Amino acid sequence: MSEFRIHHDVNELLSLLHVRGGDGAEGYIDLLQKHRTPYVNTTVSSHSAKVKLAEFSKTPEDFLRKYEELKSKNVRNLDPLVYLLSKLCEDKETLQFLQQNAKERSESSTNTTATTTTSYSLPQTSTKMSMQELDELRKKLGNVTASSNAPLPAEVTRKMLRDKHNKKNPTLPNPVFPNWVYDRPALLGDFITSSGPTGDPVVAIGTMPLPAQEQALVEDLLFVLVGVDGRDITAQPVLGRQNRSFIVDSTLDMSIKELVNRILPVASYYSTITRFIEEKSSFEYGQVNHALTAAMRTLMKEYLILVTQLEHLQRQGLLSLQKLWFYIQPTMRTMEILASIASSVDKGECMGGATLSLLHDRTFNYTGDSQAQELCLYLTKAASVPYFEILEKWTYRGIIKDPYSEFMVEEHELQKEKIQEDYNDKYWDQRYTIVQHRIPSFLQKMADKILSTGKYLNVVRECGRDVTCPDAKEVLYTLKERAYVEQIEKAYNYASKVLLDFLMEEKELVLRLRSIKHYFLMDKGDFFVHFMDLTEEELKKPVDDIVPPRLEALLELALRMSTANTDPFKDDLKIDLMPHDVITQLLRVLAIETKQEKAIINAEPTEVGLSGLEAFSFDYIVKWPLSLIINRKALTRYQMLFRHIFYCKHVERLLCNVWICNKDFKLYSSHCAKWFAAAFALRQRMLNFVQNIQYYMMFEVMEPTWHIMENNLKTASNIDDVLCHHTSFLDNCLKDCMLTNPELLRIFSKLMSVCVMFTSCMQRFTQSKRLERLSKEQGTMDGPPTEREHAEEAEKKRLNTKLLSEHADTLQSDAGFETSISKFDSNFSTLLLDLLDKLSIYSTNDCEHSMISIIYRLDFNGFYTERLEKMAIERSQKASA
Repeated sequence: MSEFRIHHDVNELLSLLHVRGGDGAEGYIDLLQKHRTPYVNTTVSSHSAKVKLAEFSKTPEDFLRKYEELKSKNVRNLDPLVYLLSKLCEDKETLQFLQQNAKERSESSTNTTATTTTSYSLPQTSTKMSMQELDELRKKLGNVTASSNAPLPAEVTRKMLRDKHNKKNPTLPNPVFPNWVYDRPALLGDFITSSGPTGDPVVAIGTMPLPAQEQALVEDLLFVLVGVDGRDITAQPVLGRQNRSFIVDSTLDMSIKELVNRILPVASYYSTITRFIEEKSSFEYGQVNHALTAAMRTLMKEYLILVTQLEHLQRQGLLSLQKLWFYIQPTMRTMEILASIASSVDKGECMGGATLSLLHDRTFNYTGDSQAQELCLYLTKAASVPYFEILEKWTYRGIIKDPYSEFMVEEHELQKEKIQEDYNDKYWDQRYTIVQHRIPSFLQKMADKILSTGKYLNVVRECGRDVTCPDAKEVLYTLKERAYVEQIEKAYNYASKVLLDFLMEEKELVLRLRSIKHYFLMDKGDFFVHFMDLTEEELKKPVDDIVPPRLEALLELALRMSTANTDPFKDDLKIDLMPHDVITQLLRVLAIETKQEKAIINAEPTEVGLSGLEAFSFDYIVKWPLSLIINRKALTRYQMLFRHIFYCKHVERLLCNVWICNKDFKLYSSHCAKWFAAAFALRQRMLNFVQNIQYYMMFEVMEPTWHIMENNLKTASNIDDVLCHHTSFLDNCLKDCMLTNPELLRIFSKLMSVCVMFTSCMQRFTQSKRLERLSKEQGTMDGPPTEREHAEEAEKKRLNTKLLSEHADTLQSDAGFETSISKFDSNFSTLLLDLLDKLSIYSTNDCEHSMISIIYRLDFNGFYTERLEKMAIERSQKASA
């Protein structure tokens, strides 16, 4: 069971039980995931569980009757459900909780009903109801109950199925039998029940001698066995799916009547089978049921031949009632099995795979009865032919031709172009899906491989290449499942190899992934130096003021001027200006509700007015079928990693620019050395932090994980393995780069903000000191100036005056600057300690051992060790208190 299925089922169960409070679904989901097993273990013995539940039930007869009814309908997973319920009965605590829960729900529903409905009371009557009135009321209630439980009329069911099929395939409407086929009951071969009186016989059969009675009954039975009423034996009307019953003349001799009652079940079986054949032969009930009715019709022909032969003996006066009973006995077992199968398919409203499951289960249930098993095997083989034809087209060519919605794989109308546009596009998962109730039970274990085989071939066909499995052979039903299992295995292996070779060799998947790595994971250093130098001024602007074509041109220039020029796929790299920063982008890509994601949702977005640097990202053009692997979801993850590293690289450049500007401070007086030294030390600590974080992400997370993925891709056997390895690579990178932990991400973003604000402060102070120096140097020239020097001096004064007027508000006192540096130092140290503390906790509690490398890098000389130990002691004291 997949993780998403577990989430859905647990939430559904909690909502049905109205469970509130606690950890919600998360605790149960974690527990189930820890104890789930890859092996199928749902085959259980239900006999003891059924007996136990019957003993526990207040009405065991009703329970057993309901169980047999559901069993006759071939309800899936009935035995595992009964087994689960028997285990719940043994658990007193769970049972008490369920009883309390049911009581609370009934009380709440009663209160709701009381407030929303009007109550009625029966009028007081002074007279008692007579027996005749009571019988009439009982009949009326019985008719109402029967009509409410009766199935829909056959014509209504056919119309519903026809509308469903035509809606799915509007261009190919299914064929329909003409109305006269259904309007002429004499064509059906079943009893025609008339409402008019049949007329009393001239002589009551009970008054005739025994030999005459026997001959009359033999003639009547031969009529009844082929669906025609006799003189003394008449068929009763049937309601819904009831079995046919008969009325025998009450004056008949008891010995003859007893023998007649033994033979009449064959006539009832014949009626059931005939009605089933006539109804399920319609196109609306699908090809499997049509093939089943055709096989039954063949068997019924043999039965009718037997009855014809008996009629021939009767006309010759050679057929007695005892001989009729003797000749009909071998056929009786066959007719009983056919009628039982017909009733089960009809009650369960089975079509396609459900019908085959029922037939397969019946075949196995008759293991000790060779004749019955051979009969069921014949029916199953005949009914499985159209299903296996659909299966062969799907597994050998990747084509679905299923006009009646019988096959286990269902096709959905999805556009493959959206896989590059929509983050939540589910093309690969939802274009073709498994429909559980259509899976024949003998193909249950192979369902996933059948789905994957057709999907692989279909992808290649979507690319314009016709593929056919070279090992294609006709698939036939057999009790030895290994026969068709081997065929499906061969088709699966071929389809996996074809698609994998197509993507790896012809479409160069690995080279594409390496190209994406060059740009999104920044392993082309010279390209990024060129690009950031070229776009630095442009990206400083607000995002609304940036001209995207200009950025595209600068990107093109950087690609041509660097080693990226050798990349054959460089033209697929594009510029993308996002409307939100990387933290908000994380909020937008969530798919399911978890604790972690709820925490991210509660995180505060950081953008007020985005700059180009905060909004900048790369995008990449990927065409079908590579978009199955490099889809929008994968590209979004690459973008988050890129934006994270790119912003770190930007902060590093800012800090390096501060170092360059601070060279001028060597010329100043020594009294500034104290707080200049503090600022330089803080700048160096910040630079050390940013560079070590970058080194950790690029060389301890991305590069090793990338090599693991590349090695895994070499051993991948199918496209699902490739998807799994690629997704695992991205998930591990996001997790180890602290992008999936909202708490760490929030601290890290604050640290980056402190670094950026510090560089801004240092740039302003440097500018103010430079302006002070320029103002002191005005008018200190040596010797008489020339005309040219006069002009230069005048221009210089004009520019200095302009700069002084523009930056007057940036001039700071030495004391104010010292206070600012002290605040920056305090904030940075506090946040860095907080980050190291959280990293220590996560690396210990959540076994995130890779993150501990950051601690070793940033605390290489034990500078923060003592303070971290103090924080750990305080935390443990708070926890114990």
